[in-house]
Amino acid sequence: MIESQRLCPISVIARLLQECKTMRELKQIHAHITTSPHLSKTDRYLLTSRLLFSCTTSNSASLRYAAAVFQSIHNPNLFMYNTMIRALACKTNYKDKPSSSQSLILYKQMLCSDIVPDHITFPFLLKECVNRVDGEMGRSIHAHVFKFGLCCDVFVQNLMISLYGVCGVLYSARRVFDEMSNKDVVSWNSMVIGCLRSGALDLALELFGKMKKRNVITWNSIITGFVQGGRPKEAIEFFHEMQVLSDDMVSPDKITVASVVSACASLGGLDQGRWVHSYLVRSGLECDMVIGTALVDMYGKCGCVERAVEVFKQMPRKDVLAWTAMISVFALHGYGEEAFDLFQTMVELGVKPNPVTFVGLLSACAHSGLVDKGSWCFNIMRSVFLIEPQVQHYACMVDILSRAGEFDEAERLIRNMPMEPDVFVWGALLGGCQMHGHIELGEKVAQNLISVEPVNHAFYVTLRDIYAKGGRFDDVKRIRAFMNDEGIEKEVPGSSMVEIDGLVYEFSVRGAPGVVMEGILCVIYGLTGEMKIHGNTINLIE
Repeated sequence: MIESQRLCPISVIARLLQECKTMRELKQIHAHITTSPHLSKTDRYLLTSRLLFSCTTSNSASLRYAAAVFQSIHNPNLFMYNTMIRALACKTNYKDKPSSSQSLILYKQMLCSDIVPDHITFPFLLKECVNRVDGEMGRSIHAHVFKFGLCCDVFVQNLMISLYGVCGVLYSARRVFDEMSNKDVVSWNSMVIGCLRSGALDLALELFGKMKKRNVITWNSIITGFVQGGRPKEAIEFFHEMQVLSDDMVSPDKITVASVVSACASLGGLDQGRWVHSYLVRSGLECDMVIGTALVDMYGKCGCVERAVEVFKQMPRKDVLAWTAMISVFALHGYGEEAFDLFQTMVELGVKPNPVTFVGLLSACAHSGLVDKGSWCFNIMRSVFLIEPQVQHYACMVDILSRAGEFDEAERLIRNMPMEPDVFVWGALLGGCQMHGHIELGEKVAQNLISVEPVNHAFYVTLRDIYAKGGRFDDVKRIRAFMNDEGIEKEVPGSSMVEIDGLVYEFSVRGAPGVVMEGILCVIYGLTGEMKIHGNTINLIE
């Protein structure tokens, strides 16, 4: 090899740099570049540039070693700066990643060296700002983009949209988007995702409808965004539209399936969920931990505990989220003992619980009336698993004690909380007062909650129910009159959902979809007529 290097040192070393597999080989080549008498100063400079690139892009890349190489270079050029800025901005790929945003520091150093950035420099700087969710620094970088005449570069513009979207500055994101002369699918996706992140679902839907080309990221974004935005029914409709309109190049993937399963769980759409599960099997997609966990959650929320257990047992690998999902299913349906048996198995297998796991366990205790077990669970969080109880754990514990009528203990726990109790903690106590008809404490807690959220109808309704159970009907009338005078009413009317032939229909006091309502009214009129024939004077329409 040495003889070959004497004949053609640069080409041979460049090839070795391209072919090397480990950092050990890179270091050997670096040593040869540094010590070889056959390389000129210019040759060393060029080869060190190639070495730097290999240090940051190979499978065994070391950011720390790359930084040391960079520091040893006298007067690094634009390519070298871009290489290091790229590596630092994408530092999640490295084991020895730095803790601070050194790519931005390096950019300042580059400017001080009178090196002009180009279209490669800015996308990675903006990526760093996206990772940090740093809108202020992003605006500064945006100003430099204009300064150096790169404001029309599509890659830079796309990163600007992503940055403003992540930071919730939709006005700026939309301004960049509208000023683009050449929008690609990434531009549209970035704008749609930014709207979804900010909760502007209708604006995201408007943009989605205008897109001429969509990829799997587009569909996954709109489906996931609507699920997380509380509109799961529309998310399922998007999934069906995706199957109808998309070609072979764009088909649902594991992310799509996981999101749609979550939508079915939110709706309680068991038939829909079963269909999606069967689609998963037919399509040959892997049922990984994410999808398996989503299926467990969906079957549990739809009331199919046995099917949830079956899916859970079939999962080849389970992380803490999967175990927690199954524990939460048991908790939801009052299987407290089963939840704790599963928790014991989980711990024996070496899976460390997280704070959400204990929320599930404490909820199981609340729904099953396991006061002693709840106290034990609350205590081992800190003593055994070193998890400090958060406000949601205190809320669960207050719920357990209140349901059991242990109001003195519940109040003592609230007084000793290391943080301020929130509405969920007080709400749990109020719920216990409602259950046991504890009027005096219920009044005090309700007044406390009303002072925090004076227009929240739930507190008035609960207090009214407590008065009614205690026979204090004058107070019931007083609360009702006060709510009417102040215009306090339910923001969302009570509703029910039913699944018919795979479609989920919603009913509320405001009515239901026209075609469905016609059929219901027809049945009601028929029943009313039959009841009149048999001498019953009840009018179902009223």
